[in-house]
Amino acid sequence: MKLRQKVIFLAITPLILALCAIALAVRHQANVLAQQQRDTIQQAYLASKEAELEHYVTLATHSISRLYKAGVKDQASMDEAKRILGSLSFGDDGYFFIYDLKGNSLMHPRQPELVGQNLWELKDQNGTPTIQRLLKRAQSGGGYERYYWVKPSSHKPAPKLGYVILLKDWGWMLGTGIYLDDVDRALEKVDTQQRANIQNTMLWITGIAIMAALVVAGAGVALNISELRVADAKLKALAQRVVESQEEERARLSRDLHDGISQWLVSIKLQIEAGIIRLGHVQARPDQCAAAQGVFEHAAEQLNNVLGEVRRISHNLRPALLDDLGLAAALSHLAEEFRLSSEVPIDFSAEGSTEDLPEVANTVLFRIAQEALTNIERHAGASHIDIRLTGAERAVTLRISDNGHGFDADGIAVHPKRGIGLRNMMERMEAIGGQFSISSSSAGTVLLAHVSNEG
Repeated sequence: MKLRQKVIFLAITPLILALCAIALAVRHQANVLAQQQRDTIQQAYLASKEAELEHYVTLATHSISRLYKAGVKDQASMDEAKRILGSLSFGDDGYFFIYDLKGNSLMHPRQPELVGQNLWELKDQNGTPTIQRLLKRAQSGGGYERYYWVKPSSHKPAPKLGYVILLKDWGWMLGTGIYLDDVDRALEKVDTQQRANIQNTMLWITGIAIMAALVVAGAGVALNISELRVADAKLKALAQRVVESQEEERARLSRDLHDGISQWLVSIKLQIEAGIIRLGHVQARPDQCAAAQGVFEHAAEQLNNVLGEVRRISHNLRPALLDDLGLAAALSHLAEEFRLSSEVPIDFSAEGSTEDLPEVANTVLFRIAQEALTNIERHAGASHIDIRLTGAERAVTLRISDNGHGFDADGIAVHPKRGIGLRNMMERMEAIGGQFSISSSSAGTVLLAHVSNEG
């Protein structure tokens, strides 16, 4: 996976995970809220039905109140009461029923075949003795009881909520009830609507997540394209600068060889030939011997100059002191050469040991010093330079400061066509895992290069 893809992946992944966490939290809270709402609706619905049943039974007792007289057990009045109660109904499945205290069915308008039967041992599909529980509830003061009973409209057992009271003087249990499957259907409708709302919310969150991921991915791609263009421009400028630096170095070496070493060698060759000619005529003219000696002495002096020039060129390419005596000696020699060539006062000091520093780190610090002095000479206009090399137990620090007019370090570092030398120093330090910093103001510039001597 490329770096650009990793960046986009690392940007999108936390966003997707956060949205998934939000979706799970919203779904959980929605389910909890839906369950609470269902329970509230169920309780309110059942409470209204319970109140309704109680009102129905109250109306039923009022309808037979003139017939029901305390302490009087008149058969005609009881039959009339059965007729009145049997005619009362509310809906297809709403009716009243009467049982005696032994479990005999005395009136059942929707199931007349049960009248006259003893249902004391009747049990519902759960094995619960239905009539016994209803009678017990009535004898305990009346109230509500849940059980299963055959629904007249469907002819199938359904859950039912009954309300019964005791007519003690006649020995009756009067009651009515509602079938709860209607309640269950109403609650199921509420559940369906809530599930649809939760699903729509999840779809919205999914859509938002997809859009957000696409926006982040698009922004990442656009940013990568922009950064890639900038990087390409910097790379092209760097490549051009490398080519130019190579050409400049070749031209400098060519000039040094042509203007210095080549001319000296030609001069030495001519002087040696002249000396040979003079020596050939020594016997004829003895005074030529002294002249020949002077020619050879001058040739030897010029050979020394040639050797010095060769050493200078070699030192610029890679100083032998760096390999033979170490970084401190090489930097001291570099500072002395810079002082002689630029006539700018320069102080060099070395503290601690740098012997354990790897060879590649020695080279990097030396090249950084070379580049820094070159930049100071070309651009800083400094009147004093200070170089300090500090070796600690596990690290070496090179500090180069000047009192020049300074520059915009941050702006130069990101400029595509300037600051090539500064970026070269940074990249050299990054390559060996070192730390590089530079601060500049109108009071001068301070460069710090810190590298560990363990690598």
